Amino acid sequence: MSDLSAALLTDQYELTMVNAALRDGTASRSCVFEVFARRLPPGRRYGVVAGTGRLIEILADFRFTDGDIDFLQSSGVVDDATAAWLAGYEFRGDISGYAEGELFFPGSPILTVSGTFAECVVLETLVLSVLNFDSAIAAAAARMVTAARGRPVIEMGSRRAHERGAIASARAAYLAGFAYTSNLAAGQAYGIPTTGTAAHAFTLLHDDEQSAFASQVAALGKNTTLLVDTYDIAQGIRNAIAVAGPDLNAIRIDSGDLSVLARHSREQLDSLGAPDTKIIVSGDLDEYSIAALAAEPVDVYGAGTAVVTGSGAPTAGLVYKLVEVDGRPVVKRSEHKATVGGRKVAVRRHKPTGTATEEIVVSGGVPDPRPGDQLLQRSFVDGGVAAAAVPLAESRKHLREALISIPWEGLRLTAGDPAIPVIMIPTTRSTTS
Repeated sequence: MSDLSAALLTDQYELTMVNAALRDGTASRSCVFEVFARRLPPGRRYGVVAGTGRLIEILADFRFTDGDIDFLQSSGVVDDATAAWLAGYEFRGDISGYAEGELFFPGSPILTVSGTFAECVVLETLVLSVLNFDSAIAAAAARMVTAARGRPVIEMGSRRAHERGAIASARAAYLAGFAYTSNLAAGQAYGIPTTGTAAHAFTLLHDDEQSAFASQVAALGKNTTLLVDTYDIAQGIRNAIAVAGPDLNAIRIDSGDLSVLARHSREQLDSLGAPDTKIIVSGDLDEYSIAALAAEPVDVYGAGTAVVTGSGAPTAGLVYKLVEVDGRPVVKRSEHKATVGGRKVAVRRHKPTGTATEEIVVSGGVPDPRPGDQLLQRSFVDGGVAAAAVPLAESRKHLREALISIPWEGLRLTAGDPAIPVIMIPTTRSTTS
């Protein structure tokens, strides 16, 4: 599985359509596909665009190998003509969309893919797989960062995710504002700061808690974090300070009533002459439990399962829909799944203070410019050539500024309307599809 072809990260029906379109002559028609969400997950007031950078990286290797084509032909998925077309496949179209770290709302055209029908439709599954996963993680992580109110959050969910999904999760969480990850592969691939010390198993390995702490401090120095809740937390703190001294960097609490334990631990550390020793808490934290600890003396949060599962919303609900053929808008009229035809242009409008007020999306045209308008789309691929990669640090900054710009109600963790409305101005020319 380690050498799995990027081109086979797709659903069979994409190639079924290519097969048929090549036969009837429609495969080369000029088409525009758009990625958008019809709605946000329950309780969410914004989405976060994430994964675009990963998608463009993967696209560079999206080629059908001889082995891929042999498999597809032997399985009866494609005929000879389609196999020959796939052998020469290379995306030569255009891709544009919202920047990574941008907010989106229902109807926001966050990615536009244009080219021939065949070359665009082959990408559908890959595009949605990457963007749905990464955007779900980033949105959950952004809510946790907001709830943390400036305190650092560590991503530590690798053991609750697919091994490759864990790397993507760490990237998305860091984009959303997390300070560190425990995942070393993500640290190597994306330059994310990594952190981590020891688990309960290390304490249990030793004959007593003090021996375990002494071993860890001897190896890592006092700038480490000692896990104090293997046995009795109060005694664990006493042992930690007895071994490391009052300049121990931090203790970690991973279980129990974190609100009460953080308060008691702070009092105990202060009484032991260790006022600068930080308190890190972890253990099934999500945005709600982090928010509940806002008044407690917690210095750092560690979040795992809730991050890598999107905190109850494991997908962003994005879809990939055909909106234009040969310059002609097309629409889908299915009940509850209708689309608006035509290529879209989107701007976000702001008050003079910088607060976002609405998003204007125009089909088949350009919004009338107003002071404070921010054009949301940028080019990622032009004629098959990818633009320069945007540093992850820049995407982090982009999201931070975007969150500052929305009305404060949009940052609430309670259910409500999207932070700003999307106003769709459709084309008057459309054809049912």
